[in-house]
Amino acid sequence: MSALSQTLPDSESSALARASAEELSRLLGQMPEAERARVQLDGNNLILPRQALALLRDLLVEMAKGNAVTIVPTHAELTTQEAANILNVSRPHLVKLLEEGIIPFSRTGTHRRIRYQDLMSYRDLRDQESRTALDELVSQAQENDMGY
Repeated sequence: MSALSQTLPDSESSALARASAEELSRLLGQMPEAERARVQLDGNNLILPRQALALLRDLLVEMAKGNAVTIVPTHAELTTQEAANILNVSRPHLVKLLEEGIIPFSRTGTHRRIRYQDLMSYRDLRDQESRTALDELVSQAQENDMGY
């Protein structure tokens, strides 16, 4: 796994990231057909593909929120601790999910490895189930005139 930033951005960096994300979003929206862009860095010209610009915009949005950012290739295999950190759960809880077959994994010797894609599929499913349950609770509260 490749860590881009291990520390939280300070307020100045967050403000700069916010302004840059807004401008980059505006430019990408104005030029939907553009496949690449020329970027100048200290007098040197770089040509970046659109996918990199979209990723940069997403990274800047997270920095603007004050979040530290990590980039993980979708094919990467994570340790149980890395996967637990991403899900914001304890490592023992994650191991339980693995052993119950809820999240696929493989073994490298005695170590469990989780594919990033499988972890994100589980997270997306869990988030969808949470949203569905919350919508159901809101509906019940409205039916029972609970003032929500």
